[in-house]
Formats: sequence, structure tokens, C-alpha cells
Amino acid sequence: MPEVLSAPLVVEFPFTRSLGPIQSAFLTGLRERTVLGVRTSDGRTLVPPVEYDPATAEELRDLVEVAATGTVTTWAWNPSPRRGQPLERPFAWVLVRLDGADTALLHALDVPGPDAVRAGMRVRVRWAPERAGAITDIACFEPYESEEAGQPAPHTGDFSDPVTGVVAPARLDYTYSPGRAQAGYIEALADRRTVGERCPACRKVYVPPRGACPTCGVATDERVEVGPAGTVTTYCIVNIKAKNLDIEVPYVYAHIALDGADLALHGRIGGIPYDQVRMGLRVEPVWTEGGRHPDHYRPTGEPDADYDTYKELI
Repeated sequence: MPEVLSAPLVVEFPFTRSLGPIQSAFLTGLRERTVLGVRTSDGRTLVPPVEYDPATAEELRDLVEVAATGTVTTWAWNPSPRRGQPLERPFAWVLVRLDGADTALLHALDVPGPDAVRAGMRVRVRWAPERAGAITDIACFEPYESEEAGQPAPHTGDFSDPVTGVVAPARLDYTYSPGRAQAGYIEALADRRTVGERCPACRKVYVPPRGACPTCGVATDERVEVGPAGTVTTYCIVNIKAKNLDIEVPYVYAHIALDGADLALHGRIGGIPYDQVRMGLRVEPVWTEGGRHPDHYRPTGEPDADYDTYKELI
């Protein structure tokens, strides 16, 4: 049985969001150890606050302050916390209806075990020692025996140095295993060859291969070696430097139709000033020592391809 290829894969990027007046006041309030909600026209208090009433779509602006104590409405035990979660030891995920609120806030409850948590138990906010204006300013909830606090009090939402934006890192860790078609493509690249697969119905050659024709929906298994040279069909000029790429900007990223392929793949264009790259430019791969794929493509010196030869691949 052939070896099954697999490799760890991490997809990660920072998600930057600007805040409107309601979310800005809520997060700034957390920094100041103040929990704010928003009141709807029918008198309900929503915590966390939202900009629009989920029932009527009415814009909401009437901020109120609620208590930092509340009641657990439901819960689930988390025996194995993951990276980035509120606590490193086992804890309970809880929905807490803060005193004065009509909706529940999701957060962590620090208790020694599942026997120590129940619906209806009283809890309070444990504030983080250092706060910056984020939901993590609430470190977690903790058990707290107390009577329910009074009604929410109106609040202007005004704070000095308000939080106007947040950056939330998004990350996905998983193990990727290519199928038969992509495994063959990867193995060929190790030999500095590029292979695709031909559809038995429409006879198109797809690179990289997908194991099935996206047009006809039938399985493909006939391997076809393509290239190595190809034609630039479209391209873009990159002016923003990526943190994980040691490439000086500006540079060109292009769709390249390798000779014999009916689908363009993408690659970086080098060996030519960025402002001289053009549609129809003939290019060839450049491999680095030990590289598993072409580092970039460079001009072959051939005349440009006629538009009619690649117009269907744009």
C-alpha cells in the first residue's frame, strides 16, 4: 500500500475590526470594570449589547450599566482546554444572565469540577489584572453567593481614551492529507515535473489535478505531464509585503497556463522588472536547491504568445 501523505497545516491571520459606538462603549467599559448593555424599545436589556434589535432591526443607542454578578442559565464542562481559551485548566463554559440583563453572556466559569456547577448558581465576574478593552478583560466567572442586584442604571457610554478597534487573531490548525490525484502531483514536483490529469469525457487536462473533472463531474486518472514552460494569462502587482515571505515588493503574482494544460495555475514572476510583465509573456520555472516546487517563473526569451492561444484560460 502506498504511503499516505500528510502534513500539518496552519491557516492564520489577524482579523481587524473597527467598532461602532455601542461596541466601543462595551469594550471600553470592560477595561474600566464596567459592564454595559443596551435597552430595547420594549424594555429588554441585551448583554452583550448589539447595534440593532434582533427582533425588530431597530437601531439601539440606549446604554445601561448592569451588575458584575449574575446567574448561570446553562453550562457545559470543558475537560481539555485548547490554546487561547480563558483557562489552562479544566473549566465550565457557562451562559450567565447578569443581574439587570435579559440575555446571557457566554464565558468561562472557574470551578474544580463538573459537580461544582449547576444551572441557577450565582456567580460574579473575575476581572483580569491587566485590561485593554476586550472580552478577555473578564478573566472568567467565579462562584459568588449573593442576592440578585437591582435594575440597570442608565449610562452615557462616555469614557476617556475609548477603544475604537480590535484585532482578533484567527487560526486553524489541522493535518492535511491530499487524495490520490494531488499526491501524484506532489510526488512529480519532487522530480521537478508537473503532471495533470485528463478528463475522459471533455479531454481537458487539469493542473493541479483534482481527481475529477469540475466540468463533467467524472473521475480522472490519466496522468499527463505538462510544461515546463507556460504563458502568463493574467497577473497582479503585489505592493504589500507578507510577514512570512522574504520577497521585496513590488513583485508580480500571475496565472500561468503551462503548455498542454487547460487550467492556469498561479506563481510568482521573477527575472524581469515588475512593470514589464504582461499577458502572453512566455515563462519557465526556476527551482531552488532542495525545493519541492518552483520558486518562481522567469521569461523564456520566446516571442509572446498570441492572445487567441490562451484567451479561454483567462
